[in-house]
Amino acid sequence: MTIDFATMVNALPGWVKEMGIVILAATPEEVSCEWVVSEKHHQGYGIVHGGVHCGVIETLASIGAAVVAHPRGQRIVGLENSTSFIRAVRSGKLHALARPVTRGRTSQVWEAWIRDEKEQLVAQGRVRLLCVDEKRELG
Repeated sequence: MTIDFATMVNALPGWVKEMGIVILAATPEEVSCEWVVSEKHHQGYGIVHGGVHCGVIETLASIGAAVVAHPRGQRIVGLENSTSFIRAVRSGKLHALARPVTRGRTSQVWEAWIRDEKEQLVAQGRVRLLCVDEKRELG
């Protein structure tokens, strides 16, 4: 059975929905999304909070890794997120794209880039994820 991860994630309650993020595509080769910046994304200076960028990058990497791991009977747990903030953003539409660096059996690494409407780089990051047997209890 093939799962449409983009549709599934878009239908779930939680952080992605609360942030207004729409997953556009989710394949083993890339995951993409977009969202319109609003006050809920801002920190005290009126620019997008770095945690939003980290969260988007982690979300896309996790979805991509899950697309790869799910058919193997695995689920994904994030181990490390390194995100750099390049350009401050106050408003407009942002979009992000994640691609795999490695899709191993026990771990995966994905890179992601967030860009504005002018295609200027806003943030970039790399996430390392652990592939865990779906029967194994987490925590």
